[in-house]
Amino acid sequence: MQEWLTAKAADLGRGIEQGRIDPVDLTEAFLAAIDTHPLADRIYARLTADRARNEAKAASDRARSGLRKFPLDGVPISWKDLYDTAGVATESGSAMLKGRTPGQDAEVLVNATRAGLVCLGKTHQTELAFSGLGLNPVTASPPCINDPEAASGGSSSGAATSVAFGLAAAGIGSDTGGSVRIPSVWNDLVGLKTVSGRLSLKGVVPLCARFDTVGPLCRSVEDAALLLAALENGPVADLAGASLQGKRLAILETTAFDNIEDAPRAAFFSAVGRLQDAGAIIEQIELPCVSEATSLGPTVFPAEAYGTWRHLIEEKGDLMYPPVRKRFLQGKSIMAADFVEAWQRLDTLRNDYRDATHGIDAVILPTAPILPPKQQDLLADEDYFTSRNLMALQNTRIGNLLGLAGLTLPTGTPSCGILFQGPCEKDLLRLGLAAERVLS
Repeated sequence: MQEWLTAKAADLGRGIEQGRIDPVDLTEAFLAAIDTHPLADRIYARLTADRARNEAKAASDRARSGLRKFPLDGVPISWKDLYDTAGVATESGSAMLKGRTPGQDAEVLVNATRAGLVCLGKTHQTELAFSGLGLNPVTASPPCINDPEAASGGSSSGAATSVAFGLAAAGIGSDTGGSVRIPSVWNDLVGLKTVSGRLSLKGVVPLCARFDTVGPLCRSVEDAALLLAALENGPVADLAGASLQGKRLAILETTAFDNIEDAPRAAFFSAVGRLQDAGAIIEQIELPCVSEATSLGPTVFPAEAYGTWRHLIEEKGDLMYPPVRKRFLQGKSIMAADFVEAWQRLDTLRNDYRDATHGIDAVILPTAPILPPKQQDLLADEDYFTSRNLMALQNTRIGNLLGLAGLTLPTGTPSCGILFQGPCEKDLLRLGLAAERVLS
C-alpha cells in the first residue's frame, strides 16, 4: 500500500478499475499516512475523514458492481481551504474568517464528488490567497518537498505539499497570480492554471474575481486532464497522439528572464534543448505588450483585492500577517478611474498578445525565476518577503494578466519548472503530455 501514496491519480484509478485497489483501502492508506506524518498539521488545516470514508465505501460498491462513474472514481484528493465544504470550516487561511462554516459545497467540489473523487480534507494556504510564497505564520506554513526549511510556494501551499509528501493523490488549488503554478514548480509537480471563467467560482472564497481560477496540482499531465474534466463535469480532453514534432514553441524574452537565478535559467534551457531534440521548433519572441501588462498589475490586483475585503480588513486587519495585510492596503489609495482605465488598457493588450502569438503553439518561459527562499529569512525581513514575493510571481502573473491558460512541468532539476502558456487548456495538455515524456 505504501506505493499508492506516491502513485499518479490516473494509475490509482486504473488499479480500482482492474480490481487491484479497493477505494476503502486506498482512502484508509492516505488517512493513516496523514495521521502519522510529522508535518501533516502544517499541510492540512482540517480533515474530512468521515466524509472520505463514506465516499470511499460508495466508490468501492460501484467498482464491485461495474458502475464506476469516472476514471478517478474512488481516488482521494485534497482541497485548498477556500473551497466551501458543507458543514466544515472554510477559512481561506485567515484568522478573520475563523469559524466560517458554509452550508453547501462549492460547485467544483459538487462536480468532483459526482465524479466519485474522495475528499480527504482542506489544506493550508496563504491568507486569503494573496501571496506566492506560501508563508502563513497565522495558521501554518507548509514545507517545501526539496527543503523543509524553505517556503513551499503559494498560495496553494498545502495543496501542493499534500501531494508532494504523499498525503493525497492530487490537490485542488486556485490561481490568481500564480498560486497553482508556484507551489507546483517548487514541489516538482504538474500544475494547470485554467482560463478565467472556465471553471465555476461558486462557493469559492474570492480574492480578485476577475483573475481567480480553479486548477489542479498533481503528478502528471494525464492527471491534470482528468481532474479538469471532473471539476467542470465535462468530457476528458483527448490526448491521444500527442507529439512535439513540428510544434512551434516561442521563448518569451520580455520580462521572463529579469533577475533570474542561475538554477532556474539552466534548468529551463536544458529542458528547451530536450524539447528541440524531440522535434519542437524553438524560436525567441519579444512582446512589448507583456511588459506593459505587468506594469498594470500593481493597479488591478490590489484594487480588486482590497475592494473585496476592505470592510473585514479595516475591522479585523490586526489579525493578519502584516506583509500580507500591507499588500491588500496598497489597493486603498487606487482611484476607481485608474482601475477602470487599467482594465480597458489590459483588454487591448490581451488582443495584442493574441495577434502577436498567432500560429505559435505555446509560449514558454521559466515557471519561477527564483528558488524557494528560506522561511526564517522571510519572517525576519519584511522587505525581503516583499521582494521575493514579487520575484516568485514575476512570470506566472503574465498569464493571469493576459487571460491565458498555463501548464507548468518539472524539468528534472529540483524546484525548477518550464511553463507553457496559451489560450486553450486542451492544446496545452496535449503539448504537455508530449513534453512530459521527454522531460521525465
